[in-house]
Amino acid sequence: MTTQAWQDFNDAEQQQGFDLIPRGTLVPVRMTIKPGGYDDPSQGWVGGYATESFETGSIYLAAEFVVTAGEHAKRKMWSNVGLYSKKGPTWGQMGRSFIRAALNSARNVHPQDNSPQAAAARRIQGFHELDGLEFFVRVDIEKDAKGVDRNVVKLAVEPDHPDYAKLKGVPPKTNPGGGTSGAPAQAAPAYAAPAQQRAPVTGKPSWAQ
Repeated sequence: MTTQAWQDFNDAEQQQGFDLIPRGTLVPVRMTIKPGGYDDPSQGWVGGYATESFETGSIYLAAEFVVTAGEHAKRKMWSNVGLYSKKGPTWGQMGRSFIRAALNSARNVHPQDNSPQAAAARRIQGFHELDGLEFFVRVDIEKDAKGVDRNVVKLAVEPDHPDYAKLKGVPPKTNPGGGTSGAPAQAAPAYAAPAQQRAPVTGKPSWAQ
């Protein structure tokens, strides 16, 4: 780049505006967890992944979601995944529901599938398994602390969603634990194969029951 480039800016690329991703857009993401250093071994919260809020005393996972493909690739969103709140169980239940859905999305497990393979796919040995997890989410919009709209993630897109198969590039799942009624019989094992590689984890912490 010549010195001229820093004197004449006519040929510089125009700024790329960061408009909000429209609410309801489905995107593939990689979730990473910003370690907060809070551990509670009695709950199975180890490795320093959890964060404690100094203001409210609530415990959560500070998650960053990076869009991995499509027109919104490399865009980032942030959301907290609830673990515990002094106000009651709702915050933690919402967090557990989101993690269950994220695992279903990442591991192609139908939410109604109660087979042993599906049950094993919904177990983790610790939060380290969520750090780097890739799955699909529905983009939402909410106001930040300053009242400015921002993109957030509240819902994972599971295999029962009509667009999941198209997003993941796999045959649609309609019958939990098996193939669709019109699918050839040999196609069915492919659905369960990823989950079968995971042995059931024993000694689960209370939050993973």
